[in-house]
Amino acid sequence: MTSTHDGHRIELLYRATTTPRLVQVPCLRFLCLDGYGDPNTSPPYAAAVKALYSVSYAAKFDVKKVGGPDFTVSALEGLWWAEDLSTFLTGDRSHWHWTLMIRQPESVTDDRLAHLAHEAAAKKSLPAAAGLGLISFEEGPAAQVLHVGPYATEATTTAKLHDFIREHGFAFDGHRHKHHEIYLGDPRRSAPNTLRTIIRQPYTGP
Repeated sequence: MTSTHDGHRIELLYRATTTPRLVQVPCLRFLCLDGYGDPNTSPPYAAAVKALYSVSYAAKFDVKKVGGPDFTVSALEGLWWAEDLSTFLTGDRSHWHWTLMIRQPESVTDDRLAHLAHEAAAKKSLPAAAGLGLISFEEGPAAQVLHVGPYATEATTTAKLHDFIREHGFAFDGHRHKHHEIYLGDPRRSAPNTLRTIIRQPYTGP
């Protein structure tokens, strides 16, 4: 069971400033779905976002209905990677692979999530929900920074984060250490200039 101290430590990982900082990310549990292509034009991306939110909110109400602890549905997150790593700095997302994720609390069991995903696919016209899976994911040492504004302008913030990592003597491999974005608030309902995104990059020591 997650202690209050551990819960506070995890929540700190979902806060960031425009100044990069180093963090240590423990093993966390996520509902997720994989895909490929530009999120602005890829129908599977929009379908994945809808399925993840639908099942995560269903889990929240499912736990509350049986007298379990109330909780806030966590932020949408994305792991991104590409064969050509320069696309992260040019902003060309047409060849990006992605894994979309929403963190799940311990009060939601694997069996209930699987049932709710099946129910969403069968009864809520969300076929993408059938592809949802559960993973335990430990990033370990990483650096992160807050980007404020449209996703199209993230390249400068990403470059600043990469420079910060190298200045500290660390290194990263864009295939093994995937570019990680955490979307604070619901990106479907926010104006582009108010978007707040934590950009996280895992690394290895010197």
